[in-house]
Amino acid sequence: MSLEDRAKAVAKNIEGKAQEIVGNITGDPEDKAEGQAKQAESQVRHTVENVKDEVKKGLE
Repeated sequence: MSLEDRAKAVAKNIEGKAQEIVGNITGDPEDKAEGQAKQAESQVRHTVENVKDEVKKGLE
């Protein structure tokens, strides 16, 4: 996983956690759901990049 992609995924995760917390505090279920979706997107990005790394290792 490239450092840039890892940083983007971490930033998306942090953004999602913050939005989820704001949704909890304000009682806005839409903000909470959007925050959780951003966290899920971050996990998918990490998984995709990890698979790419494993494929590269297998080809070497």
